[in-house]
Parts: sequence; C-alpha cells; structure tokens
Amino acid sequence: MLHTAPDPPANGVFCDVGCGAGPIAIALGLLRPTATVWAVDINERARELTTLNARRAAAGNITVVAPPEVPDDLECDLIWSNPPVRIGKAAMRDLLASWLDRLSPTGMAVLVINRHLGADSMQRWLEDRGHGCDRLASRRGFRILSVSPR
Repeated sequence: MLHTAPDPPANGVFCDVGCGAGPIAIALGLLRPTATVWAVDINERARELTTLNARRAAAGNITVVAPPEVPDDLECDLIWSNPPVRIGKAAMRDLLASWLDRLSPTGMAVLVINRHLGADSMQRWLEDRGHGCDRLASRRGFRILSVSPR
C-alpha cells in the first residue's frame, strides 16, 4: 500500500483506522511532518505499540486513541487503512461507513483489502453507498481501493 497509494497531501488531518502496531500512521507522520495523524484502534495493546513505535521513529505528529476518544467533529483529509476485515462483514461496513462519513469534501480514503476476504464485494458496496471507488492496484491477493466522499 505504501508504495502504490497516491502521495498524501502536503498537510492536513490524516487517519489510520485500525492502526495495529502503527506502520501506516508512522509512514504518514514521517512523510508529512506538518500533518496531524490520528492512529485509531480498539485494541489497547495495539495503541501501546503504535505509541512506542511512533516514539522510536521520532514521528511526533501522531495522536494515538481509542475510537471513543476521537472528537465528534474530526474531519479527515485522508484515511489510509488496512481495515480489520476479520471482525465480520457487517461490523467492518459499519466501521468504514462511520469513518468515510468523516472525509472532507476533497478527502480520500485508501484501503487495502485481501481479495479472498471480500475486497471486490467491498468495492461494490462502497459504490452502492454513493462513494467513488477505484481499484488502484491488485497485488499478491490484495486490492488497493481509492474511495472518495459521497
């Protein structure tokens, strides 16, 4: 994803949804040090690892939080995510719907999803919801999707 996704904007509010140990958030933070990067994960251990890894990488522009800690009015200029598909289709769709609704009018989301875990049906669902959705790449069983606001 990091090599295939379009370059992030020069600055703005970026979000890594389901940040895990933080590789996407940290890459964004290092690529764009003037941006504000939100790393969001429900798992406490994942948040601890992201915090530690961001500190080690000297990425000081990353805020690591649990979902309830995200301000209600947060609007994202960019979402990069390897969403947690294993939580189930309905739960993942709810998660993505809530975050994609936070995209700024000129924002974009870039999602990497395993083809065998529903990438193609996810693309159709996003389009049915009114989002622009393009496949940027397909490699090693993964799809990289670019999603625009509806």
